[in-house]
Amino acid sequence: MDILIRSTPAEVALAAADIFTRYANDGATLGLATGSTPVAMYQELIARYERGEVSFAQSRAFLLDEYLGLAPDHEQSYYSDNRREFTSHVDFVDALVKSPAGDAADPARAAESYDAAIRQAGGVDIQLLGIGANGHIGFNEPSSSLRSRTHVTTLHPQTVRDNARFFDKEQDVPRHAITQGLGTISEARHLLLLATGANKASAVKALVEGPLSARCPASILQLHHSATVIVDEAAAAGLEDREYYLFADQNRVL
Repeated sequence: MDILIRSTPAEVALAAADIFTRYANDGATLGLATGSTPVAMYQELIARYERGEVSFAQSRAFLLDEYLGLAPDHEQSYYSDNRREFTSHVDFVDALVKSPAGDAADPARAAESYDAAIRQAGGVDIQLLGIGANGHIGFNEPSSSLRSRTHVTTLHPQTVRDNARFFDKEQDVPRHAITQGLGTISEARHLLLLATGANKASAVKALVEGPLSARCPASILQLHHSATVIVDEAAAAGLEDREYYLFADQNRVL
């Protein structure tokens, strides 16, 4: 696992955009995440697209998760949010940007179909991830199976509280979602996790330096052959081996 520590959230976004640009220009299959953390990276990618430095025309994309009960055109669906923040501003082919069917009549079957669609597309080349304050990735909350496939899950009360800022009131936040499972996520060829802010410091420490455990679902990255974690100084505050991560980054083998 490569740990990259940058001074500010803006520098995290730039470093992440550098990685995503390489994959997009190769026509890769991209795994997209929703939430506040990736927004700065998306804005940088949009700016690069407008300057002619990157194109998504040859790429397809799969979203990481979706609220249960929300149609794609619902204002608070993750599909709509990702279009507002990113995909509608660049040259993706809309039909090749897929998300779990949160409004499906049979959510369990929809989850299985989404998992199968990822496999049929040849898998995800690079999967973007954020991390929750409790260590979740996607909507894989603590106690999630480390080998789980795309499935229907119940949100943690902390996740509901954290996401309430996107809704009129906490009671409006859906309690369930369809999410790629930890096993599904782990099949992506490259995992790219971003974390910024002091509220993520404990989760980042558990992810990087804690035991592999369902208590911190993001710790599954420790098993991955190609995982990159990019954090700002605030999110890196709890890392005991911070000196080594900085040294390794500065003395990277090319």
